[in-house]
Amino acid sequence: MSTAELPGVDAPVLGPDDARDMLDRQTEVLELIAAAAPLHDVLAEILSSLERLIPGARCSVLLLDRERRTLHHGAAPSLPVAYVAAIDGLAIGDHAGSCGTAAALNTAVVTADVRTDPRWVQYRAHAESAGLRSCWSTPIQGRDGMPVGTFAVYHDTPHRPSGREQLLVDRFTHLASVAIEHAGLVGDLVASEERFRRSFDDNSLGMALVGLDRRIARCNTALASLARGRTGLVGAGLADVVTPREGSLDARLDELHPDGAAPVVFEALLRPQGHRDVEVEVTVSLLHDREGDPAQYVVNVFDLTERRAAERHRRARLEAETARRTAEEHSRAKSDLLAAVGHEARTPIQAIVGFAELLGTLDLDEARRQEALDRISAAAGHVMDLLADVLDLSRIEAGALPLAVERVVVGEVVAEVFGLLSTKAEQRRVELSHDVADETVLADRRRLRQVLLNLVGNSIRHGRPGGHVTVRSGLTSDRGWVVTYVDDDGPGIPHDLIPRAFTAFARPKRPAAQRGSRIDGEPGADEGIGLGLGLAHGLAEAMGGELSVGRSRPDGTSMVLRLPTGKADAR
Repeated sequence: MSTAELPGVDAPVLGPDDARDMLDRQTEVLELIAAAAPLHDVLAEILSSLERLIPGARCSVLLLDRERRTLHHGAAPSLPVAYVAAIDGLAIGDHAGSCGTAAALNTAVVTADVRTDPRWVQYRAHAESAGLRSCWSTPIQGRDGMPVGTFAVYHDTPHRPSGREQLLVDRFTHLASVAIEHAGLVGDLVASEERFRRSFDDNSLGMALVGLDRRIARCNTALASLARGRTGLVGAGLADVVTPREGSLDARLDELHPDGAAPVVFEALLRPQGHRDVEVEVTVSLLHDREGDPAQYVVNVFDLTERRAAERHRRARLEAETARRTAEEHSRAKSDLLAAVGHEARTPIQAIVGFAELLGTLDLDEARRQEALDRISAAAGHVMDLLADVLDLSRIEAGALPLAVERVVVGEVVAEVFGLLSTKAEQRRVELSHDVADETVLADRRRLRQVLLNLVGNSIRHGRPGGHVTVRSGLTSDRGWVVTYVDDDGPGIPHDLIPRAFTAFARPKRPAAQRGSRIDGEPGADEGIGLGLGLAHGLAEAMGGELSVGRSRPDGTSMVLRLPTGKADAR
């Protein structure tokens, strides 16, 4: 209840002079509030104005700390300093004097005589020392209806407020409430502005506020530094400072939805005057006014220089690591090559040496002499073939393999290969067959024969004894490629070996009991140096084609060779 509604108080009456004086005082106070004067000065003016309207009154305002539930000095222009200090920090409660009780109960409390009021027991001595005998206090209520402080009127003698006095107190209490609420709002606004200023100006990320005309209204230190101290950023068009890598700036900003739900992010070049462009990432969002309409763009600019440098460093490290591994693999491959060639060549060379000694130390008849010469020739041919394969692999790796590309009929080359391998097929009782039409490919005829010799020969050697090897071919749907399949019914390539099938010296490790015997100094049925598939793969790629494992199961393997027909859409 208001102070004017207290029992025993006369009906409120204001004379014409009171109304005029109160209006003048209110005007002065409101002018102070509008000028953002300190709260203490505004409250002091309110209290002084009331003291002029109530002779003998000494007034004070205490401000409530809601969290701690204590009252603190706001203004008291006529009260003794010692008394003000004594009640500063007063804890509110139902026996905490007039002010503490009014704040606790959120109602006006009138104490006509502090000497007899039990609510003043703890503070009576302070009041008497200050010469105060009466006090009535009114809670100053905020917009939520809860106290934000107290408005107190003291007299030097026992006193009970008249209706006029109570009405005046009510009016000035309301004015104090306005001042306190305004100070709180202004304080919050100032604090908010300070937080914004700090987060904006002190942010390490380049930031700018841009008007709807797309000109920079404000920028922070980080953006100015990123722009290499470019002068005149404020007022400049954003498009003159930032250039998107894709599309125009206007087009990128037009992507923003009016509700600003999601920002627009794009890479751009920041263009400092007299300096190299800086790679940046730009994030643009919308600010809205109270009505919800777009008011400004908020632009964040992130320098990508360090990120790009880190990415380049990572790529360089990755490339270096890849190069190191490749070098190690090449080194191992060369070591494997030397070891494999040495091992593979040893047997035929021993045969050559042995039969040469035989020819030199024994008197052989013509038939035995010719047999020895044939053995020497076969062994020498095997070594020459081995060296030729190694040389071809080296040329392929160096990209220096000579090719004589022409139109070649696949069926003709398959027939030649079958003729050359017929003896080996008969030895293993392998049946050779083909279903190859007269398709032509762009290839080196000799190298194509070499590829098919390796593929068919590998199928004969590693296929099932008494089995079948079939070659078939056909055009792809776009008629740009001829695909040739070499199928066998052998045990298949081991699963773990398939990824390395075309790597030189890649071959399965078979138990000794499963290895074939050596015949005439040549590798047995399931042994070999491991160059064939690697060489065939390299030759296929050199001719613009592909070689892959199409199928590998316990019931057989299918190798797939793709070569271009020479049409415009072949690749």
